Amino acid sequence: MSETVFTYGAPGLKFGAGASAEVGHDLSTYGVTRALLVTDAGVMATGHPTRIAEQIGAHGIETVVFDGARVEPTDTSMEEAIAFARDAGPFDGVVAVGGGSSIDTAKAVALLLTNPGELMDYVNAPVGKARAPEKPLLPLVAVPTTTGTGSESTTVCVLDVLSLHVKTGISHPALRPRLAVVDPSLAVSQPAMVVAASGMDILCHALESWTAKWFGDFDAKTPEQRVPYCGANPISDLWVQESLRLLSGTFRRAVREDDGPARDEAREQMALAATFAGMGFGNAGLHIPHANAYPIAGRVRSYVPDGYPEGEAIVPHGMAVVLTAPEAFRFTFEASPERHLAAARLLEPDVSGDGPDVLPGVLTRLMRDIGIPNGLGEVGYTESDVDDLVAGAVQQQRLLAGAPKVPTDEDLARVFAGSMEHW
Repeated sequence: MSETVFTYGAPGLKFGAGASAEVGHDLSTYGVTRALLVTDAGVMATGHPTRIAEQIGAHGIETVVFDGARVEPTDTSMEEAIAFARDAGPFDGVVAVGGGSSIDTAKAVALLLTNPGELMDYVNAPVGKARAPEKPLLPLVAVPTTTGTGSESTTVCVLDVLSLHVKTGISHPALRPRLAVVDPSLAVSQPAMVVAASGMDILCHALESWTAKWFGDFDAKTPEQRVPYCGANPISDLWVQESLRLLSGTFRRAVREDDGPARDEAREQMALAATFAGMGFGNAGLHIPHANAYPIAGRVRSYVPDGYPEGEAIVPHGMAVVLTAPEAFRFTFEASPERHLAAARLLEPDVSGDGPDVLPGVLTRLMRDIGIPNGLGEVGYTESDVDDLVAGAVQQQRLLAGAPKVPTDEDLARVFAGSMEHW
């Protein structure tokens, strides 16, 4: 029998310039008296976390700041955050101020402050034990300062397991933040490459959830078998179509650093596009580009992009996702041609053609225009790395199961090999 039920979940949402000033009020409505604020050193330097902590304090809530979240968190960095929180506690609420890395770190902290065991107990199988939380998590208010990850809306936290050179995560409905506070004014000063990379995460969130396997094409599930990522469905479709429309008109303008008010307005629209995409993919799910991104990020050797911490090799998450997206969508085209073509025309209304190259062409033109590297070769990978990259991707079965056309190892190898250079 086929599935007849889809599910939808989302955090509370507060959106708009100045929304971050109201976090203290929001925490007070949850009965929080002592909060841990999780951020990273780069965001800490902007002054936003300090200001927000002071505004929380004005509501009589004591706030302790942890600014050691790592950009692209690892099992080690998350364990350090958890240890800090255990030593500095007790806490009855958590606030994340930063990009997806800070928000994901805060999710792990909120989980391990109330539930027994260690981090790897909860990491997705086969890397971890995929243990489900037994007790409610501390309420988490997520305040994103980048526009892209969508972590403020999702039930997932992502991390690198250093010993295995693999990116994986923890996935459970309990990890979804209680409230997402999206204040676009926090993101207008991001470096151009940060906007470009995080924007590609927005774009792939929307494209992957739009092209994901339809919920009714899965086998029927019992209630306890249902997972947050249930496949494309009528509700997620509404969110991601609007996200793609917004990206079409704003992405290129948002990346420019010399455009003044027009650039700032475009970045505010990107924040809205990110919110819409998060509301969509947080329920429909993702597939091949995100599965491929985990080993691309986890096996990086020496690539350091502009606008990111110097001296630390990193392929930013959104960049890692989009590097194989053109080839991935060329592979999945035959499963739903009409959806791939519709997505291409939402992004580039004047695009012509009706074959499998249309959406990849739209993507590669956008990548080139905003300065994304020209394929895996430009971030340090070669054909000799394909087998290792495939081995990392196949561990992401939670994601690959959502693809409209589930890839074999050989299919993934062709996608990686075809992504060494795009233009």
